[in-house]
Amino acid sequence: MILKICGITSQGDADAAIEAGATAIGFNFYAQSPRYIAPQQARAIASPAGVLRVGVFVNLERARIAEIAGAAALDVAQLHGDETPADYPAALAVWKAARVGNGFDLSLYDQCPAEALLLDGPADGLYGGAGRAFDWRLAGVSARRIILAGGLDASNVGEAIALVRPWGVDACSRIESAPGKKDYAKMRAFLQAAREAFRS
Repeated sequence: MILKICGITSQGDADAAIEAGATAIGFNFYAQSPRYIAPQQARAIASPAGVLRVGVFVNLERARIAEIAGAAALDVAQLHGDETPADYPAALAVWKAARVGNGFDLSLYDQCPAEALLLDGPADGLYGGAGRAFDWRLAGVSARRIILAGGLDASNVGEAIALVRPWGVDACSRIESAPGKKDYAKMRAFLQAAREAFRS
C-alpha cells in the first residue's frame, strides 16, 4: 500500500507527511512546476528508512534522470512525459504516469515494464497533473499495480479506493495551502481516510 504525498519542498512538510502516515514522499524536478525543487535541496530533506523517495520527471534523458536520482537519493522515478521503456533508468523503480480521459484504455499499458502505473486526471496540456479528478471507473480492472492521483483529498479518496482497489494513492494540490506548501490538517485527513479505506 502506497500513501504518497507529492510536491514536498521543505523538511517541515516532509516530517508532517511522514508523521501522519505517508509511506512515500514526492519531489518535483520538472522546472516549469511551481513545486520544483533542486536535487540538492531534495537531498537535504531527510526521511527515515522505509519511506520511498519519489522523483517526478518530464521528458528527461535517462542519464539525467539517473544523475538527479543519485543527487537527491531517490528510490523511484515517476515519469509524466512521453517516455518509452528505453528511457527508463536502470537503477530505479519506475512509476509511469498516464492521463485518464474519455476513451482511456488501460490495456494499452499491458506490456509497460514499469513497476506501477500512476493514473492521473486531465491536465489541459500541462505535465504533472492539475489537481483534477477523473472518472475512476475508467481505470477498469487490472492485475497491474495502480496508483491513483489527480484531485484526491479526504472527501473522495475513500470512494476512489473502493471503486479501483489500487496499490496506492497520491495527493498534492488538494492538500495544500499554496503551491508547494502543505495544509497539515488536510494532509492528515487525507492520509487517515485513505488508510481506513484500504483497511475496509
